[in-house]
Amino acid sequence: MLGSHTLSKNDVNYRMHFRMINEQQVEDITIDFFYKPHTITLLTCTVLSLMYFAFTRDDGNPDNNLWVGLILVISFFLIISVLAFPNGPFTRPHPAIWRIVFGLSVLYFLFLVFIIFLNWQQVKQLMYWLDPNLRYAKREADIMEYAVNCHVITWERILSHFDIFAFSHFWGWGMKALLIRSYGLCWTISITWELTELFFMHLLPNFAECWWDQVILDILLCNGGGIWLGMTVCRFLEMRTYHWASIKDIHTTTGKIKRAVLQFTPASWTYVRWLDPKSSLQRVTGVYLFMIIWQLTELNTFFLKHIFVFPASHALSWCRILFIGIITAPTVRQYYAYLTDTQCKRVGTQCWVFGAIAFLEALACIKFGQDLFSKTQILYVILWLLCLAFITFLCLYGMVWYAETYGPREKVCNCEIMFLEVKLMVRHCGSSHCLVGVPHFRSQENPYPTPTVINNIKKDSS
Repeated sequence: MLGSHTLSKNDVNYRMHFRMINEQQVEDITIDFFYKPHTITLLTCTVLSLMYFAFTRDDGNPDNNLWVGLILVISFFLIISVLAFPNGPFTRPHPAIWRIVFGLSVLYFLFLVFIIFLNWQQVKQLMYWLDPNLRYAKREADIMEYAVNCHVITWERILSHFDIFAFSHFWGWGMKALLIRSYGLCWTISITWELTELFFMHLLPNFAECWWDQVILDILLCNGGGIWLGMTVCRFLEMRTYHWASIKDIHTTTGKIKRAVLQFTPASWTYVRWLDPKSSLQRVTGVYLFMIIWQLTELNTFFLKHIFVFPASHALSWCRILFIGIITAPTVRQYYAYLTDTQCKRVGTQCWVFGAIAFLEALACIKFGQDLFSKTQILYVILWLLCLAFITFLCLYGMVWYAETYGPREKVCNCEIMFLEVKLMVRHCGSSHCLVGVPHFRSQENPYPTPTVINNIKKDSS
């Protein structure tokens, strides 16, 4: 007879905290149809569609057979992802979307494993099969000049740098700020990336830039502007109180449409504090590792297109950038929870896969770029790691000093404020879906009320 095993309180807390970042549940489901499994219906549609494609299409074209087979394998794998994979830390607009994202990341991880065990000739044949035009592709460094006539500074030359790439640079940093939510870390990553370009310039000529392009246009305007925009949006979202009304309780057509559109916005917004004066050495080391992996992911973008020879405008380039940007969102959330939540003992699955992808991309670059990396100056790499460690230490020290000097002395938990607001909301209107008549205690000037205000809230809610 098997003995019964009772979970301890620590085990229950551990599972609960890990589930919050790896298998977030949907609260207050308003339309049951979109959240029921429908597994039998999905199985029936899958089998019927497979039978249709297997027996009705012309299989006389071998290349077309491979393409259709590959697309269907990916499609059915994503269907299984919806059924079997975890939601991750997000549930908006729908958990199935984030299961598909995780499924795509697993597919990309497996593809990288497959690529590593090919030889160079096989890799080129695979690329030419995907896009025959890649046979004629050339490296940007072979057809363009970088950092020439830097002493010639004219308005025409400066304005010529404000192209689609400058806008994508600005927009990218806005998205990074939304993910990281820390001025200190964003500015540190921005500055250390420019140093990374300097230290790896002997391998990638397109890293060479004029000083005014690197300092003024990149760091101050594109990076700084994007960071400011992203952090401004973060500040706006932090001060909001999230009480979602059920679409069934909204009676106007305009209101229902607005609620449907708002489904694509965050269900809540978590205040992020990567470091505080009581941070442990493990937490500081974790932030440094975060910086290293972030820089590695950025480096992979440039090494991949240089070694495998495809332009920045090619779909292989911008699709990878878009894909990495999407999977970074749940990755950063899971990694942050792992660093800051003492009850979370392991990283989430998406975070694990993202780390594996970053290192596999680097491994593929090293294997197929041995001629390039044979020119590596080890001293530059060592200096790069030391500079990264030193600047990261300065950033972390500055963040802790700022928290001690200028940070609020007595902050209460954001969760406690939300709980009290919901309690008052139910008292005012008797429903967790009500949006009208609910007192708000946070403002843009003071998103975290003082203990005096909190005591008043407790009195009102009791």
